[in-house]
Amino acid sequence: MRWPVLILLLLMLALQYPLWFGKGGWFRVWEAERQLTEQQALNHKLEQRNAGLDAEIRDLKTGTEAIEERARFELGLTKPDEIFVQVPQKR
Repeated sequence: MRWPVLILLLLMLALQYPLWFGKGGWFRVWEAERQLTEQQALNHKLEQRNAGLDAEIRDLKTGTEAIEERARFELGLTKPDEIFVQVPQKR
């Protein structure tokens, strides 16, 4: 009676192997879900960045305020009869 139980136990373990370690096994599914979660978080960050860049592009195309701001801070330009004063920050 001991041999049939042992044979059935081994057969059950042999059938369980593909479920846990096979091509579509649980361990690979868990790893794929983890990678998917990481990729979704990265995509969310990139979507937010793209939305900000899109808003800046639209502002540059339609409005003059963004262009004026960039000209002031990046190029140091001023309007006629305007005095530019820069206050250094303490470090």
